Amino acid sequence: MCAARPADRDGVSGHDVATGGSVLRGAVRGQRRYVAGASLLAACHQAGEALVPVVVGVVIDQAVSTGSVPALLRWLVVLAVVFAGLSASFRFAARASERAAEQAAHGLRVELSSRVLHARGGAESGRLPGALVNIATGDAKRVGAVNGVLPFGIAAVAGLLVSAVALLRISVPLGLLVLLGTPPLLLLTHLVGRPLERRSGVEQEQAAHASGIAADLVAGLRVLKGIGAEPAAVARYRRTSRVSLAATLRAAKAQSWHDGVILALTGVFIAVVALVGGQLAVAGTISVGELVAAVGLAQFLLTPFQMFSWVNGELAQGRASAARIASVLAAPHAVGTGTASPVLPADGGVRLRGLKYGALRGVDLDIAPGTLLGVVTTDPAAAADLLDCLAKEAEPGSGSVELDDVDLSDMDPERIREVLVVAAHDADLFELSVLDNVLAGRGGDTVDVAPAMAAATADEVARSLPDGVATVLAERGRSLSGGQRQRVALARALAADPPVLVLHDPTTAVDAVTEARIATEIARLRSGRTTVLVGTSPALLAAADRVVLLEDGRVAADGAHADLVHSHPGYRSAVLS
Repeated sequence: MCAARPADRDGVSGHDVATGGSVLRGAVRGQRRYVAGASLLAACHQAGEALVPVVVGVVIDQAVSTGSVPALLRWLVVLAVVFAGLSASFRFAARASERAAEQAAHGLRVELSSRVLHARGGAESGRLPGALVNIATGDAKRVGAVNGVLPFGIAAVAGLLVSAVALLRISVPLGLLVLLGTPPLLLLTHLVGRPLERRSGVEQEQAAHASGIAADLVAGLRVLKGIGAEPAAVARYRRTSRVSLAATLRAAKAQSWHDGVILALTGVFIAVVALVGGQLAVAGTISVGELVAAVGLAQFLLTPFQMFSWVNGELAQGRASAARIASVLAAPHAVGTGTASPVLPADGGVRLRGLKYGALRGVDLDIAPGTLLGVVTTDPAAAADLLDCLAKEAEPGSGSVELDDVDLSDMDPERIREVLVVAAHDADLFELSVLDNVLAGRGGDTVDVAPAMAAATADEVARSLPDGVATVLAERGRSLSGGQRQRVALARALAADPPVLVLHDPTTAVDAVTEARIATEIARLRSGRTTVLVGTSPALLAAADRVVLLEDGRVAADGAHADLVHSHPGYRSAVLS
């Protein structure tokens, strides 16, 4: 389980082991200043609301019944002050609670993003990207909303206490009825919220899954159209959407039962209070003004109980969302960390010894510093597994990967990526300018990227755009063609200029003439630094110093591209077929 970060400046506090309860407590604790302020102001508002019928009762007894104009004016001023105070209190309480809710939600989004983007990975395992987005948006908002409702729950308690004290002063039986009847009612409210919490959790889980399917469907729309798979994809989403709809309807049904039962319980309770007050007035135990005050207080009690119902429902949904957030924060890391540091300046020598992982069955390979190596695999899974091990995105089952004689398993992934960069085949572009996308490979550092852009022929792409390198791309670079996106992504990888660069199929969407130019330019630009080209492009492999063939998870051939084409049928089939 991961250890969460300490409290960040937005106030979401860390926790040793993320659980739903710790996430919820951390969200509230991190905003305690605003929550406390909002609670105090909201309590003043509810106390003022409770005092209104009391003051009205006093006006009746001391001014209306006696016909005293000065007393009437005096108590009307008091009533106006009470109204002004409760109005201002509510306004500022709402402002503070909303701020606490938004800041807590923002803090959770930052924490979730940090966990998902952590160099050691693991949070994305078993989750679609759309589901993670749903957790970071919808669930974070629901947990943050707890800060928005908690002050009003506390205010409802304050309103009940003020009402009970006022009723005790009017009549001890009435006050005791409220004081003794409230705790059982609150317990029933909590019990009634349990089914809502369970169904809300299922609803959010299904909604996140549906969002993930939809996001993947939109992202792969061009591919789906190209292979004519739209009907199958739509049918899959329709099934997922129906399951999500059913879960939402069950949660809505639980919400309606929750609200209806609590409304019925509070209605009965208030009716009993009013009935007892009426009987006391008939018996002459309390005055007319006190009866008016008692009836007004009985009617006022509906507001705190409605607030309890609202707060309880929000808490139920917040707890369900907190549990989902905790499942991401507490996800085990995909790889371990280490204390060793890469040798600086790095030579770029890479050694694989008995590497076993996934489709790899014991790979032994030495890559000398400064070598341009081509790697051909007969199984695409083997290529993906090799890249995961080189990038330390997965721990090998056995064997080792060494960088300048230091085992990658002994190094932190972030330190590894200072020296060794793996550029995946499906790299996305950002919604930034072409230049900013290329500079992203240098962490945003302003450097001369012209050689990298020229080597990837991305300079030609820029010249064809309205504003050249300043042209802002659409999301994921969708305003470019597939080949243009690949060339900009390749320029970004080359601009990073690491001692060891691994490229996976960087030119699959580029025409043959351009691909040949890119192969020559990569060899020239990366001269003296280690480069590994994983793919089956004859043009790229011909530019390599040597090529190895991985077959059945092991190195089956090693030599120059031209020699292997003539001498090895398996290599020839993989590259030329």
